[in-house]
Amino acid sequence: MAKSIIITGSSRGIGAATARLAGRRGYAICVNYRTEKTQAEAVAHDIEASGSKAIVVQGDMAVEDDIVRLFETCDRELGTLDGLVNNAGITGRTCRVDEIDAGTLEAVMALNVTGCFLCAREAVRRMSTRHGGRGGAIVNLSSRASELGVPGAWVHYAASKGAIDTFTVGLAKEVAGEGIRVNAVNPGLIDTEIHLAAGGNRLQELGPSVPMGRIGTADEVAEAIMWLMSDGAGYIVGARLPIGGGR
Repeated sequence: MAKSIIITGSSRGIGAATARLAGRRGYAICVNYRTEKTQAEAVAHDIEASGSKAIVVQGDMAVEDDIVRLFETCDRELGTLDGLVNNAGITGRTCRVDEIDAGTLEAVMALNVTGCFLCAREAVRRMSTRHGGRGGAIVNLSSRASELGVPGAWVHYAASKGAIDTFTVGLAKEVAGEGIRVNAVNPGLIDTEIHLAAGGNRLQELGPSVPMGRIGTADEVAEAIMWLMSDGAGYIVGARLPIGGGR
């Protein structure tokens, strides 16, 4: 039987690339989206074309009721859960700290931090041997921003990802003895829509600062995520894997 995984925010970018790669590797996948139904359905179509099962579930991962409904839908349609990729996230608007508003902070933290915690809570309740599960893996999407700070633009986003780094380490130690491996990836400058949504030309402006001399791709991040999900990473717990071309 195929292993089943939930990938939040998988209608585009790194989430979509990870879902398609997981499909090619035989996983049954829950494709989650908030507003982009057509794109999510296209991802599911590609997964099914590769011979794997996919379901599409709408839900805002900043809303607890939506998160619970997402997991309950997967219980019914995919069966036993084997993994979670906590991918959904936003940067918030580009601004300095002395220009930020409470609404931006609340939105970023609600999705990037609280939503990640609640999705992990639901996954642990299903996968932990303490709760009668058979184990599994969780990969959280952090960012190189958690170390770089992103002054003058996204300190709020960087702070949210710093929280995810800490969360990853703590949760990893909490459930390692219960059959669940928890790790994170920390992508750097990656060619995805998240930069376009934030406005500006960050990729073009900062690309030359990358020691490798180029920005990364969503497919490269997806490869790292799926390796951490796989048995090949069976003794890796609490890692935060930088994917930034040396930046």
